[in-house]
Amino acid sequence: MSMMKEFKEFAMRGNVVDLAVGIIIGAAFGKIVTSLVNDVLMPPIGILLGGVDFSELMVTLKAATADVPAVVIRYGAFINTIIDFAIVAFAIFLLIRAINTFKKKQETAPAAPAAPPQDVVLLTEIRDLLKTR
Repeated sequence: MSMMKEFKEFAMRGNVVDLAVGIIIGAAFGKIVTSLVNDVLMPPIGILLGGVDFSELMVTLKAATADVPAVVIRYGAFINTIIDFAIVAFAIFLLIRAINTFKKKQETAPAAPAAPPQDVVLLTEIRDLLKTR
């Protein structure tokens, strides 16, 4: 089997395509959450904390010189990233929880009783006919 044909079979499997779609949707969802945190949640939190802009919170380790930029620890951006992670993790938790609840409902649903084999049905009909005579 040629390498290209083998790769094509691998790439066209359903789970590989599903994984690719999931990664693309996850990246888009991450951008939405980042925008939610940076543009919607953090400004009111900053106002409540006295006008603090979290993205600007940092500790300067070494001041900038003419040719070298400042060396800083941007802990405000780190706080934003932690909030992003918490929101994404919570959303994924809710999704998995909903899927598990759906699976449990399917598992606990009573299955329809299996139809008896044809010979048993015929014997039952013969028995019922004999009873009526």
